Amino acid sequence: MKIKYVFLTGERIEIEVSEGIGEVALAIDQEIHNRDRRETRRHESYSGDNDKREVWVDLTVDVEAAAVGKADKEILHQAISRLKLHQRELVWKIFYQGLSETEVARERGVTQQAVSKQLKVIYKNLKNSLE
Repeated sequence: MKIKYVFLTGERIEIEVSEGIGEVALAIDQEIHNRDRRETRRHESYSGDNDKREVWVDLTVDVEAAAVGKADKEILHQAISRLKLHQRELVWKIFYQGLSETEVARERGVTQQAVSKQLKVIYKNLKNSLE
């Protein structure tokens, strides 16, 4: 029986061996093949191929501005939490539910001007809290 070897340099060698040694060599090669297949079948290997994959980066996002914006939002939410209950409800309806001043006024049974005045008081309180 002949066993063929191929080296990294491209050199090929054939060696004549007895049947018993040839069968053992083939069994070892098959076992190595099966083990490699079992190892890589259920997961990706961390080989050099993973370095060649595309990485998607959103260059339009300003990370620093986003972090500062998040901090500013937290400060704003803290300031809103210090408002009176009816003021927080008004902020919620106008800015989070998207209702107009007229819709809120109709719902509360007051004029649009009264709602506008309440918002001005809220803005003043928030401005003082944030300074």
